[in-house]
Amino acid sequence: MDEEDNQSLYNENNKNNRVRILRDHMNPTRTSAPSCIVFPPDASHFNFKSSIIQLLPFFHGSDLENPYLHLREFEEVCNTYNDSNCSMNTIRLKLFPFSLKDKAKTWL
Repeated sequence: MDEEDNQSLYNENNKNNRVRILRDHMNPTRTSAPSCIVFPPDASHFNFKSSIIQLLPFFHGSDLENPYLHLREFEEVCNTYNDSNCSMNTIRLKLFPFSLKDKAKTWL
């Protein structure tokens, strides 16, 4: 690489304009806090089925929505799903983030 080409990519006078390497793009910095949901040890054995995710009710977090109604509908859908590899609590913990949308998604 010519010296002129190198200067066009990296300006010695301004260290903040450095060229980002591929590793920087592969490991982006976290912009939000990690989820507050802590999964039990049997959670790694949970088998997702896309059909169950499509059945989940949505909660957007607006003032007009009833969170208790959402939880009741969420439990009804989860109770129809049976996985012998993990408990019902694990199923609920794994599926719950998929039921949250918009403002409610940021609560995790």
